[in-house]
Amino acid sequence: MLTYKKKKLKNLKILNLNFGPQHPAAHGVLRILLELKGETIKKIDPHIGLLHRGTEKLLEKKTYIQGLPYFDRFDYVSMMTQEHAFCLVIENLQKTNIPKRSKILRVIFTEITRLLNHLLNITTHALDVGAMTPFLWGFEEREKLFEFYERVSGARMHAAYFRPGGLNSDIPLNLLNDIYNFCIQFPSRVDELEELLTLNRIWLQRLKNIGVINLKSSQNWSLSGPMIRSSGLTWDLRKSYPYEFYNFLNFKIPVGLRGDSYDRYLIRIEEMRQSIYIILQSINLICKGPINVKNLQMKFNRQDFKYDMEKLILHFKRWGKGWSFNKNGSFYKSIESPKGEFGVFIKSFSKYKPYRCKIRAPGFYHLQNLTQISKNILISDLVTLIGTYDVVLGEIDR
Repeated sequence: MLTYKKKKLKNLKILNLNFGPQHPAAHGVLRILLELKGETIKKIDPHIGLLHRGTEKLLEKKTYIQGLPYFDRFDYVSMMTQEHAFCLVIENLQKTNIPKRSKILRVIFTEITRLLNHLLNITTHALDVGAMTPFLWGFEEREKLFEFYERVSGARMHAAYFRPGGLNSDIPLNLLNDIYNFCIQFPSRVDELEELLTLNRIWLQRLKNIGVINLKSSQNWSLSGPMIRSSGLTWDLRKSYPYEFYNFLNFKIPVGLRGDSYDRYLIRIEEMRQSIYIILQSINLICKGPINVKNLQMKFNRQDFKYDMEKLILHFKRWGKGWSFNKNGSFYKSIESPKGEFGVFIKSFSKYKPYRCKIRAPGFYHLQNLTQISKNILISDLVTLIGTYDVVLGEIDR
């Protein structure tokens, strides 16, 4: 057997390197300045803002209905969950309770969105590490889920399906049957992904004990979602502060043991299984009824009209100016998006437009923690770490 003596490298110079924004492992328009000593990272400086569109400021100039489609475009992997937060904050501001059928349908499509997000994250993360097959298999399942989006809204991604007071329209015939059939076959697809990855020795070597975050650090950095659950804390807004129909559903919150990248992978795998369980329960609980609030406080105060022309004028007026709020106020509402706590704060002075709209994006808090976690790791591990952080720069830059 041949043996080699390890030579000590002397006088290594610090190398400054740009990681991104063109790097395929950057998961968005992210630029990272690295200080390297050999292949070891000594300092890291994430640069954001390359995608900045000033959306929070634009929302101040839009009516509430005009502002809704912007939320599809923040995190363009978790579209309907962000619409959900915007609708909930308006409904809480006006103390509006939506019909039961709308609540259940919202839960179904929120969990479909969670599946879309985790399928993309896990498969592209595997692609970053060097595995091609999970990407192809996962995106085949995503196409089936996009079909459900398209059938209710006409759009594959930017659906604008959730509306304050309910939904844009009711679901088409036989959609729930097709969603049920998907849920029956999907766990076997998750099993196939796990056969490729979970006990794969290369996958274990690349993820285990990489990017370890302890519980105290997770709380100090305001992490949420799979990031904080990987540290051992059972924190999920669907359980901690239930909204919509989640308090009537039975599901588990997976948590990690070590707080490393491998734990975060396992948590997302289990969350997909739990999402299927939630969808199946919701399908069994679906009921007939309206999908929108009839007596919205956001409607224009009007008397009964005798002529169709006046109704037509009212229609143009309503969709031209949008909903009107009868009283001023402010409210913050957060939901458990696939990436963590996504929150929306609205301050209302004007009748038709928000005076201020502030977004709480989970990816922003996760990305600022990257500086601390990345010290003294190899540059190849940084690729693994960014993949397991599940950042999308659309919600971070806004």
